[in-house]
Amino acid sequence: MTMADESDMFATGLKTGGPTGKTGGPTGTGTTGGPTGTTGGPTGEGGAAPAPGLATGIMRIFDLSIGQMLWSRRTVFMGLVVAAPMALALLYRVLHASFGDPEVNGQAVRGTTLFGMTIWLLYLRFIVPILGVFYGTALVADEVDDKTITYLFVRPIARRAVLLGKYLAYLASTVCVVLPSVMVVYFLTTAFDLRVIAESFPALAKDLGLLGAGLAVYGAVFAFVGTRLKHPLVLGLVFAFGWEQFALFIPGYLRRFTVVYYLQALVPHAMPQDSAMSMLQAVFRQTPSALECLGWLALIWAGFLVLAARTIEHREYVLEQ
Repeated sequence: MTMADESDMFATGLKTGGPTGKTGGPTGTGTTGGPTGTTGGPTGEGGAAPAPGLATGIMRIFDLSIGQMLWSRRTVFMGLVVAAPMALALLYRVLHASFGDPEVNGQAVRGTTLFGMTIWLLYLRFIVPILGVFYGTALVADEVDDKTITYLFVRPIARRAVLLGKYLAYLASTVCVVLPSVMVVYFLTTAFDLRVIAESFPALAKDLGLLGAGLAVYGAVFAFVGTRLKHPLVLGLVFAFGWEQFALFIPGYLRRFTVVYYLQALVPHAMPQDSAMSMLQAVFRQTPSALECLGWLALIWAGFLVLAARTIEHREYVLEQ
């Protein structure tokens, strides 16, 4: 059953029955239970069931949206994106089994070093922002473009519940794809060496939490962009791969107006000191405290999610013919 069919049933569900639109009594003014009363009472008017609470509305939209996200074309794109680091880790494992540790500038690249570079360069710098852009901006914009936003708004559910339910569905679908791919890369690069796993597992736990936080914050930022602008995808790409990359190179305070500044400061991996990667990391990575980074990330996440919820509550969406 489509979303439009469900909305039509809801709109007509109270009109079945007597000549004035309610089931029951002989004159059409009563409902089941008496000639002029409602169910179980002698008098009164029938009415629709009360609107569900915010939490109930969020979970209903979540149930409706999670399947749509997991079986959409965006999921195919997400699978291709996360396949890149897994293919790189598999290539490393084949080369390691055949020739030993590969060397870069005369230095052997160990599995844990490659894993750290993968987290820092591929996941944090590309995969997490691109998924935040493509999914976050589409939470509301896709419904407007497909002209299905009306079917969500006619339900007896608060508008902010629509946004928050779709946001939770985005978070669940991306986390369930990205984090398992990180585990695959980790085990391929460590070759299931128990000693290496025991030494590096605390860093792995930090990586998983950091990627989850990145998906949540980027999703909130671009959810607001999607609710506020008519064509949000272009601006989202400019912000993630234009402004954020540019601001990190500029000395001063501008880098503090990016998400990646606070995420990269929490990366637990360090590059080899004599490598070009170490020099690149020194350019990008700053040293704010972990507490400061977590505080700003939480503030950005909560602030943009509240702004997105307020925007969808008050904005009128005009559907193009």
